[in-house]
Amino acid sequence: MSYTAATTAGTPGAPLFVTFHGTGGTETQFHGLAHQLVPDAHVISPRGDVSENGMNRYFRRTGEGVYDMDDLATRSAAMASFLRAAKAEIGANRVIGLGYSNGANILASVALSFPDIVDELILMHPLIPWTPAPQSGLKGRRVLITAGQRDPICPPTETEVFAQYLVAQRADVRVEWHPGGHEIAQSELGAIQAFLA
Repeated sequence: MSYTAATTAGTPGAPLFVTFHGTGGTETQFHGLAHQLVPDAHVISPRGDVSENGMNRYFRRTGEGVYDMDDLATRSAAMASFLRAAKAEIGANRVIGLGYSNGANILASVALSFPDIVDELILMHPLIPWTPAPQSGLKGRRVLITAGQRDPICPPTETEVFAQYLVAQRADVRVEWHPGGHEIAQSELGAIQAFLA
């Protein structure tokens, strides 16, 4: 599987940092941010290959918060293959993933089925509106979830349920809330910097 992607070569032995845009975003949305956060990293930012009314996404949905689960499974497996190939090509021992909204959802979905690929997950405003199966491979994985307390797209109750699921899988989970909605707040960026420090 290949994607249109932005790539920046890092220094030998540096981590691989993969970023995933939100609905309607492009591969450039967080590419520069990753480089700022981990300056020596190899950065790869794939563009979602699904178009919804002209907006890039990583998988299909039938309505707001209603996912095409078969399509999600297919595209999560394809993304996992892409990430495995990138990891092998670079020879990275550490993989960091950062995704926002739809990008957080594909990143989370990959981790739920293929937990060995990404070591540290930064999930900004994820929405996982199903109950994932237990996944012992998430044990010890570091996860940062950032969310808005008044997010109309990703209800806080759903965020809390997903965080509790990850804790039950014995992942190392941090949740950072801001008082707003679906927008990215400055405090989230601070939490991400602290998480990666």
